[in-house]
Amino acid sequence: MGFFTEMFARPRPQEQQRYRAALALLNAVSNADRADIGIKPADFPRIAREMSIR
Repeated sequence: MGFFTEMFARPRPQEQQRYRAALALLNAVSNADRADIGIKPADFPRIAREMSIR
């Protein structure tokens, strides 16, 4: 039982917080801006992953 407590009590890695923030930012971009940039919603996870690493 101690394993489960330790697993859920650990703080999240910093990359995961940055990934979620990047994904939220990408979701907040308007459709017109997405079309100008040339990204599609299917690309969001990949782009957010790259943003979180930087």
